[in-house]
Amino acid sequence: MTLRGEETNFCVSRDARLCKGGATQHEVGQDTPTIKYNGLPGCFCFSGGTHNMRLTKNWLHKNLMMTSGLVSALAFISGPAFAQATSGTNAETQPSEVETVVVLGTRRTDRSVANSASPVDVISASEITSQSNANVIDAVKNVVPSFFASQNTIADAGTFVRSPNLRGLPGDQVLVMMNGKRFNRSALVQTFVGGDTALSFGSHGPDISSIPSIAIKNLQILRDGATSQYGSDAIAGVMNFGLRDNDSGLEIIARYGKSMDADDGESGQLALNWGVGLFDKGFVNISAEYFDDQGTSRGARRPAAILFEQQNPSLANKLPNYPGPDQIWGSSPTFGWKTVINTGYQLSDKVDLYAFLNASSSEGDQSFNFRQTNTGTAVNANGVTVNLPAANAAFRNTFFTTPCPANNATCPAGGFILDNNRFDFRSIYPAGFTPRFVGVTESLTGVAGIKGEATSGLTYDVSATLSENTLNLSMYNSLNASFGPQSKTSFEYGSFKQKLENINVDLTYPMDVGLAGPLTLAGGFEWRKESYTVPTGELQSYAAGPYATVQRLFTQTAPGVFAPVTTLPAGVTNIAVPPASSGYAGAPPSSAGTWDQSNYAIYVDLEADLTERLSGGIAARFEDYDTFGTATVGKISALYKATDTLSLRGSVGTGFQAPSPGQSNLQNVTTNFVAGSQVQEGIFPVASGVARYYGAVPLKPAEATNYGIGFILRPFAGTSLTIDAYQIDVQNRIFITRPFLVTAADVLAQPTLSLVGAGANIRYFTNGLDTSTKGIDIVGTHATNLFGARVNFTLAYNRNENEVTKSRSTVISNAQIITIENVAPKDRLNLSSNWSWGSWTVNARANYFGKWRNEQDYPGQIFGAKTTIDLDISYEINDNYTVTIGAQNLLSEYPDRIAQSSAINVFPISGGLADGQVYPRSGGPFGMNGGFGFVSLKATF
Repeated sequence: MTLRGEETNFCVSRDARLCKGGATQHEVGQDTPTIKYNGLPGCFCFSGGTHNMRLTKNWLHKNLMMTSGLVSALAFISGPAFAQATSGTNAETQPSEVETVVVLGTRRTDRSVANSASPVDVISASEITSQSNANVIDAVKNVVPSFFASQNTIADAGTFVRSPNLRGLPGDQVLVMMNGKRFNRSALVQTFVGGDTALSFGSHGPDISSIPSIAIKNLQILRDGATSQYGSDAIAGVMNFGLRDNDSGLEIIARYGKSMDADDGESGQLALNWGVGLFDKGFVNISAEYFDDQGTSRGARRPAAILFEQQNPSLANKLPNYPGPDQIWGSSPTFGWKTVINTGYQLSDKVDLYAFLNASSSEGDQSFNFRQTNTGTAVNANGVTVNLPAANAAFRNTFFTTPCPANNATCPAGGFILDNNRFDFRSIYPAGFTPRFVGVTESLTGVAGIKGEATSGLTYDVSATLSENTLNLSMYNSLNASFGPQSKTSFEYGSFKQKLENINVDLTYPMDVGLAGPLTLAGGFEWRKESYTVPTGELQSYAAGPYATVQRLFTQTAPGVFAPVTTLPAGVTNIAVPPASSGYAGAPPSSAGTWDQSNYAIYVDLEADLTERLSGGIAARFEDYDTFGTATVGKISALYKATDTLSLRGSVGTGFQAPSPGQSNLQNVTTNFVAGSQVQEGIFPVASGVARYYGAVPLKPAEATNYGIGFILRPFAGTSLTIDAYQIDVQNRIFITRPFLVTAADVLAQPTLSLVGAGANIRYFTNGLDTSTKGIDIVGTHATNLFGARVNFTLAYNRNENEVTKSRSTVISNAQIITIENVAPKDRLNLSSNWSWGSWTVNARANYFGKWRNEQDYPGQIFGAKTTIDLDISYEINDNYTVTIGAQNLLSEYPDRIAQSSAINVFPISGGLADGQVYPRSGGPFGMNGGFGFVSLKATF
C-alpha cells in the first residue's frame, strides 16, 4: 500500500473528538511521514514528509492492532472498499465507524454502507478465506442468511453446478458481476426434477464456484432490484466480486480437512496470491487455487441389494460399492483448479487501463441410482410388507440374438428367431449396476477496459468482455438396453457451451444545479450477445436400438420356413426396453446446434442530495432484444437522515429477466424414478415439434416489481443496526411444465417422440407462474474492547416468504407449489463474534435454520429447525505464518431423518428408503455431511 503526494499533514476520524489528546508516534520507515496514533479507536494523524510512503506487510503484522484501524482510515481517504462488513466481521476489523465505500446500487463515489438508499452487504476477504470450505457458494451461504444453496446429491448435471438463490429467487434472477462487469452464465440449464432444485427449476444462472476465494478483495451484495441500473436478471439483487489489487506480497494458504463423523470427506486445498508492481504505475495480481474433495456417503444400502446378497451370496461382491451402499447419497468427489489475473496500469493522472482474467476447471464424479437385477418385498417401519421397485428393464427382458435370414419372406428383416442364442445383461452386470456421471466444468473470462476523467469532470469507463463456460458430460458403468449385446457401457455426451460477448460504455458527470450537493448524471450504453450450444452425443447415447420395440419373434417350422411366435415359452419375456443410455441421454443431431441472442441497452441515472437530509435517485433503462422485442424499466430510491443517528430509506422499481438462448433451445432426456419405477423424462425446446404438439409457445421475459423500505440506526460509536423490509412480485416466471404422458398414438403422430418412447414424460419451458416474495432483513453490528480483546459482534437475520400467486395446472403441481414456498427455511439467523488478543484470533458463529418442507419428495413431512456451530482459532506464529484450526458444524448436527408415512416407506432392514435415502436428498439448508474439522496454514511474505 503506497501513499504518494505532496506534504502530508492531516488527521482522519469520523468523529473529531476522537483525535484530541497526546499522540504516540510509530515510525513507519526511513524517509517517510510520521504516523501519530492517539491510542483511541478511529483516529490516525499523518504529518510531514514529501516522499512516497509504503506500508509493508511485515510492518502491518507487527502492529496489527494499530494498523487495522489505519487500513480502515485509508479506505475512507483513498476509495477502495476495505472490509467493514455489515453482515460479518473479521480479525482486522476495529471498533471504528470508518465507512465502507459501496459500488453497487449507485453511480456516486461517496456512498457507503451507512448512507446507501438500498441495503448492501460487504463481505470481507477474510470472512471467505478463513472458513473450512473455500468454495465461494458455501462461504457466502454461511454469512448471508438470505443466500441459499442446496447440496444437490444425485441431481444429474445439477450436482456439478449448484444454483444459488437470493431472497428465495433463482440464480438467473440475481445478477453476478466481477469487478463491476457482468459475469457469464454457466453452461447448465437447471432441468433436474426434484425438491432439492425446486427454487432453481428451469433457471439458467452463473457458476460462482469458478472464482477462487483467495482472489476476492471483498464481496458486495445489493439486496434490492437493480435491473434499471444493470440490466436483465437483477431482480432479487446484485452480487459483485471485487478482485484483489495489491501490488506486492505473496500469500499462500494450505488447508486440509475431513468429516468428523465418518472416515470420508477428505478435502485439500492449496491457494496463493501474488502481487507485483508494473513499472511503478500499475500492478499485476495473480491468484490460483487447486482443490481436491473426496466426497461423502450418508445413505444406506437398498433393501433390494440386501435381498440380492442373501439370495446370491457368491455374487455379493459384484454389487456396486460392496459392502457399502450401492448408490451414494452425499457429496460427489470433485477436483480442479481456479485462477484470476487482475491488472491495472496508470496511463496518466486521470486515465487508467485495466484487465482481468478468470479461468477454471473442475471435474466431478457422481453416483446415479442403482439398477437392480431383482425385485421382491420388504417390511416397512409400520410392519407392513410392501413391494420393492421392479428390476431394471435390461434385466427383465430376454434378448434373442439370431436375426431372421436375409431375404426370407416368412421371417422379415428386423425379426429374431426364438432359439437358444440369447443375451443377458447379467453377463456384464451380474449384480446390477450404478451408473457414474462425470461432469467437467470449464470457464474462461477476459475483460479489458479504459477508464478516466476528462477535464470537464466527466468520468468514463469503456470495457469489453468475452467469456465462455462449458460443461462436458460423460458416463460409465451404464448401458443402452435397446442395443442388447451391442450396447456400450460408457458414453460421451459432448460439451454444452454458454458464450457471452459484452461491450459497456458508462459515463458519469457531476452537475451543480443549486441543490445541497451536486447532481450526479450517469448514462451509458451496453451491447450483449449470448450464445448457447447443445452438442450431439455419440450414437448410442441417444439412439433407439433394435430392442427398443417388442421383438418380432419367429420359430422355424420347416427348413427355411418360419412362423410368428404367438405364445412365449416359460421363463421368456419380450418387452420394449428404453432407448438411449441409462440415466442420461445425449442429444441427437436434430436437437443439437448453437443459438444466440443479441440485445442493446441504454440507461440514465440521476442522483443528488436534494437537501442536507434528503437524497434521492431515479434510473431508467431501455433494452431491445432480437428475439422477443423491447423492455423498459425504472427505479426510484430515497434516503432521509432523520437525525444524526437515524436514517430512513426506500425504493421502488421494475425489472425483468430475459429468457436465455439455453432456456429457449435446450433438449434434455434423463431417467427419473417415479413411484419407484424408472421413467424417461424429456425436455424439448419450445420451438420443437414435440413441444408445440403439447401446446408450447415462445418464451417472453419474466417481469418484476420491487418494493423496499428500511432504516439505518447508528446510536453510538461501533454500533449499527439496519432493518429492511421488501416485496418482490414476479409475473410470467420462466418454469418447466409438468410432465405430459407419451402414448403410443403420440409417437405415431410425432415421430420425434421415439427418442423417449411410449410411457415417457415430456416437458418444456414456459412462462408458467407468478410469485410474490416478502421478507425482512435485520443486520446489527457492535465492536468494542472486552476482557482485553478487540471484539466484533454481528447479528444477521432474514425472514423470507415465497408465495405462488398464479399458476396453471399444466405447469406446476400442488406439491411443487408447497415445495417452492417452503423448501428454504423462512427464518435464518447468524450470530457471530470475532475475538482478537494479540497473536490469537477466535471466530465463533451460530447458524439457525428454521423448519422447512419438501412436498415433492417427502409428502407431509416437516423438517425441524436446527442450529449449527462454527468455530475456528488462529495463532500468528510470527510475522509470516498463521495457523488455524477449526470446525464447521462443530456439534455435528444433521437434518431430520426421512420419516415413515402413508407416502414414504422406511425399511428397518436397511434403515433407509427403497433407494437408500436416510436424510433428505438436498441435505437440507446446511447439508447432511455432519461436522467437518480442518487445519490451515497461511504464509505471507
